[in-house]
Amino acid sequence: MNRRIEAVREFLKKNDLDGLLVTKQQNWQYLSGFTGTNAVLIITTDDQYLITDFRYLEQAAEQAGGFHIIKPFALVEDAVADQVKKLGLNRLGFEDDHLTYHLYSVYKEKLPGVALVPLHETVEKIRWVKDQEEIACLKRAAGITDEAFDNILDFIKPGVRESELALEIEYFMRRKGAQKSAFEIIVASGPRAALPHGVASDKKLVPGEFVVIDFGAVVDGYHADMTRTVVLGRADEQHRKIYDLVLRAQEKALEVLKPGVRCSAVDLAARDLISVEGYGANFGHGLGHSVGLEIHEKPAFTPKDETVLQPGMVLTVEPGIYLSGWGGVRIEDLILVTTDGIEILSKSPKNLIEL
Repeated sequence: MNRRIEAVREFLKKNDLDGLLVTKQQNWQYLSGFTGTNAVLIITTDDQYLITDFRYLEQAAEQAGGFHIIKPFALVEDAVADQVKKLGLNRLGFEDDHLTYHLYSVYKEKLPGVALVPLHETVEKIRWVKDQEEIACLKRAAGITDEAFDNILDFIKPGVRESELALEIEYFMRRKGAQKSAFEIIVASGPRAALPHGVASDKKLVPGEFVVIDFGAVVDGYHADMTRTVVLGRADEQHRKIYDLVLRAQEKALEVLKPGVRCSAVDLAARDLISVEGYGANFGHGLGHSVGLEIHEKPAFTPKDETVLQPGMVLTVEPGIYLSGWGGVRIEDLILVTTDGIEILSKSPKNLIEL
């Protein structure tokens, strides 16, 4: 955890700040290791404090090594204000995209004379590059996700409901050690496969239709994300044409993806191929996004994201084509950027599977 705290301290010093107030759950977990649902961190240039209520004191003491654990006498914000005064902090950064206006007003009232400085995604930017501990969690999550895909193939049959498949996927992942599903599982068949976020419904599977399955396991807070598209029954010419195009688009993007390349260039590689084939209007979302303690993180593979890829970043690559009234295809892998290229963390087969 020291590298993470030191990165915050370096930011504080560069920006003439005495401390940072951390109120976003994923950020306090990242910096302290504490996984409870109620906490505030105060990170200063030479120390760190975790404020939580009675329910979590033992858990915080066990998980947040190196942090001073503070129990409020009453309200958490009172304990925060008292600690800021005690430490003599004059310029205190806060997470402007998380702290509510109400709590901001409370702190303004309780901390007269303290400059509250809004900061945008300060810790999130440190989280862009994953360390070895985080990568290990993501690999385990991706492994469980792969196992779940292999398992669900035996359940994809005519008459089975999409919701039943989603339930089996989640049950299997939990049995294999996942904390939970990374998001509401997408199972979309037939015309519903044209919905990029078509969460599982009560629709029954019908032969001759695509089935899009988008899901992921969570391990120690870290999210996997993978999509596979299969055909129930025999694939026809249209199935094969669209599937092959999406697969080629993903392969093209993976050829471009490496350290030093801009995110927009990776998106463009896939998008251009799909557009040349006449389906540009049917690929309406970004090519992918970063993944970690949240399912959607930055940077992302979009036409406007000019972030330069660095080793340790973990992102999805998920081109898709969606044809209203007919169906759609998406193929998604979880990718680790390495020092000399990439490592594909999703190991499930990508050939067109007919069931």
